Amino acid sequence: MPTKQGRAAALAAMSELSEAVLAVTRHLDTSAVLRTILRTARELVGAEYAALGVPDGAGSFARFLVEGVTDEQWRAIGPLPRQHGMLGVMMQDPHPQRLDDITADARFNWWPAAHPRLKGFLGVPIRDGEEILGALFMGNTDPDDEGFTEEDEAVLKILAAHAAIALTHARLYERERELAITTERARLARELHDAVAQKLFALRLTAKAAGSLIDTDPARAREQLAQVGALATEAAAELSTAVGELRTPDLDGDGLAEALRKQVAVVDRAQASHGGPKVSFRCCPSPQLPPTHDQVVLRVAQEALHNALRHSQAQRIDLSLCAIPERGAAAGAFPGGARLIVRDDGVGFDAQTAGRGLGLVSMRERADSVGGRLTVRAKPGEGTVIELEVPGGRG
Repeated sequence: MPTKQGRAAALAAMSELSEAVLAVTRHLDTSAVLRTILRTARELVGAEYAALGVPDGAGSFARFLVEGVTDEQWRAIGPLPRQHGMLGVMMQDPHPQRLDDITADARFNWWPAAHPRLKGFLGVPIRDGEEILGALFMGNTDPDDEGFTEEDEAVLKILAAHAAIALTHARLYERERELAITTERARLARELHDAVAQKLFALRLTAKAAGSLIDTDPARAREQLAQVGALATEAAAELSTAVGELRTPDLDGDGLAEALRKQVAVVDRAQASHGGPKVSFRCCPSPQLPPTHDQVVLRVAQEALHNALRHSQAQRIDLSLCAIPERGAAAGAFPGGARLIVRDDGVGFDAQTAGRGLGLVSMRERADSVGGRLTVRAKPGEGTVIELEVPGGRG
């Protein structure tokens, strides 16, 4: 029979899980919910290592969260795993897998050299009906224990059901959000177009009326007409720029690098029109990433650029996107992945005390969602560098 201390610990863990599940209904961050579920699962079954994987539909994982592995170990392991061996089994077989020794199973494949050595294994699929949304993986129990038990499997099934709720809600919420954004962008574009078109029409009428001044003060009338023409040209350019900013980037058609290049070009023209910072982009060479990773890089780039424009008071903002080579990658990098750097020469800030401000939490959560890494280098008076590395999702 569990001790009072053991029951109290279990109650605390389940209370944390309850809060995580309630957070799903409030549309809070799904990564945080899944992280809580994973941490709770590890604690309740007494596993040394734990992971939660969500497939990306292309043979790898859109999310792969781990517990029990340090950042250094995770970097040494390398890119996100493909769906091979037992990971592949869990993405296809709807039944739990409980093994005394995973390496003795015929379906076991291999591990990277830096991967922790596992023996006991417990895996439970995360399901929505017949669809497998992901899986919870537990590895190694206390050497004095008998290994993973039927009770552990039952607990993990409950937690997997909660994870399925989180992922299903996240999927529905994302679809609703994308539809709302698309609808709102279209509405704003129509209203903006109508407003500027009316302004241009009035401006042209004014210019025509000003022509009547030619008889009384020809020189002044010509100056005013020239100015009106210039203003009309500027207004048309502003309309084109604004509508361009409202358009959703075409990642499927343009690819990540070209979508970023177009967005930066639009922002640079808009900044140049009122004396803002010079904004530039370079790509060296273009990475090839899964669609989920492309989205993360694009959103982090947009967030970092927005922050720099709003807060940095910079003269220059430079964005660069590079593929990380399969061979010769620096230690800790993701071979076959991508590196995004957003650098400004502005006022900077204290990165140690920035806390949850400047969109850093959002960017880190996006990086975490694909197993990536976000680094912020900033000091007051010395500008800011935001660096994102994401794995390629291939192996």
